[in-house]
Amino acid sequence: YSKLCLIQLAYAGDGNDDAVLVDPLVDGLDLTPLYDLFEDAGVVKVFHAARQDLEIFFVDRGIIPAPLFDTQVAAMVCGFGEQAGYEALVRKIAKGSVDKSSRFTDWSRRPLTDAQKSYALADVTHLRVIYEYLSAELDKSGRKKWVAEEMAVLNDPATYQVDPDNAWKRVKTRTSSGRFLAIVRELARFREDLAQTRNIPRNRVFKDDALVEIASTKPQSEKDLGRSRLLLREARKGDIAEGILAAVKAGLEVKPEDMPRVENSREKLQVNPALADMLRVLAKSKADTEGVAQKLIATSADLDAIAGGIRDVQALRGWRKEVFGADALRLCNGEIGLAVKGEKVITFAL
Repeated sequence: YSKLCLIQLAYAGDGNDDAVLVDPLVDGLDLTPLYDLFEDAGVVKVFHAARQDLEIFFVDRGIIPAPLFDTQVAAMVCGFGEQAGYEALVRKIAKGSVDKSSRFTDWSRRPLTDAQKSYALADVTHLRVIYEYLSAELDKSGRKKWVAEEMAVLNDPATYQVDPDNAWKRVKTRTSSGRFLAIVRELARFREDLAQTRNIPRNRVFKDDALVEIASTKPQSEKDLGRSRLLLREARKGDIAEGILAAVKAGLEVKPEDMPRVENSREKLQVNPALADMLRVLAKSKADTEGVAQKLIATSADLDAIAGGIRDVQALRGWRKEVFGADALRLCNGEIGLAVKGEKVITFAL
């Protein structure tokens, strides 16, 4: 888990006196007032690209700040691109600049330099201006509901909880063999348990490619593990090696009825290429009309899935359905067609 090394806070105003730095590494510092603020429904908490920050607070105290406003999410909805960077927003909205020299710094080292402090304060002082601008834009466009839908993932505690029993679902494999997946499940469970217990990155235990290799070769001894091309040297002996071998053994002993199953792969869809191309044209047209990135409305994978007959995709839910999904379904059903009028693509009833 990420370590909390510095807290930057600012409130309404336009001077550095309205922003402060808090050092959470000081012995005996009580962060209860901060968490009280996070739970105060009368104060909007503004972050940029909040996910990692929120994970820190959730792991530490089980709290997700609310109400929450993520300027990266809001910027996407306001037409600033698929993943709006903070520096770009500072330049375009706050008409300022950020000194990048302290960007990749070790924030756990003390004392902080004046340059580091200035950089950290700029994070939140510019953020005030960006929030005020984006909030006003959302009010004018009526898209606050869009942001609320996008924020649902950040507000969901499940986003920050990794269940070791389900960790295998995050491992990309090219086979749907039940036995193979049973070993993958046991290996992923062991790795996740160990990583959480020791608070180390799961890739430091062993990486996904090594996990898949082990599931394929099914080693029975440390000597077998020594032949692995991808396994880290320190994982070929000791308690990690013992855990790997135990996981492989457990996977081999899983009864057929208890083996994991993968959902139908979209790669096997019978996609109508002409329909998929028409959906891409429709998505591009809607994106241009709404002034948002096309990928925010519908990913390429979603468009192929819709063309292949799948309806449980994000592009067909919520605000995306209103903007694009409803017409996409009508196009698939032969109820509307596409035409070019001047520089625009329009739909017409059939």
